[in-house]
Amino acid sequence: MPELVATAPSQVFTWDITKAAGPRKGIWYHTYVIIDIFSRYIVGHTVELAESAARAEELIRETIERNGIVPETVHADRGTAMTSRKVSQLLIDLGVTQSHSRPKVSNDNPYNEAQFKTTKYMADFPQRFDSLSHAREWFDAFILYYNHEHRHSGIGLHTPASVHFGTAEEVREQRAVTLVEAYARHPERFGRRPRPPEIPQAAWINDPAKRREPAPQTS
Repeated sequence: MPELVATAPSQVFTWDITKAAGPRKGIWYHTYVIIDIFSRYIVGHTVELAESAARAEELIRETIERNGIVPETVHADRGTAMTSRKVSQLLIDLGVTQSHSRPKVSNDNPYNEAQFKTTKYMADFPQRFDSLSHAREWFDAFILYYNHEHRHSGIGLHTPASVHFGTAEEVREQRAVTLVEAYARHPERFGRRPRPPEIPQAAWINDPAKRREPAPQTS
């Protein structure tokens, strides 16, 4: 069981690939997404005609170079591209720890699973994409929205970009001032003094503190 924790951006990245339907039956576009688990910021993505170890290695390399900080760990499931020699060698060369989910355990990669669900539940997510360029244009626009406008419940209703680039605490302070002023004007509207949501101080994959202990055996 992988047990990973991030207490700041750029410590742990996770990545996965999901399929999006093309214009005809049997045509699929493969969307690669790399997420920073602390901020939920999508640090890298691409849409391709097929799953490819070479393209995965290239995307991870480009993402880390653009990020400017080498993560401590990169986590993925056990797909062919994820366990490929190309990706493994890149991470070894960069000094990055490689982590993998247990076979057939989707909860070991919850951040990508949740992000893919958010993507496919968007009202304008096409049932089928007209072409590869259509898919790329849609995902480019969606990820721009997701990173910079989407208020994520897992990070105190901040945007991933705000948490990733360090402006969330300032935003939270501004929210607190607004709530104090609102309470002073209309205390009857509140059951108690309102406070903005906390920003989590750690993001876990399989937090051992939350693992259920087995029930004691009885004779």
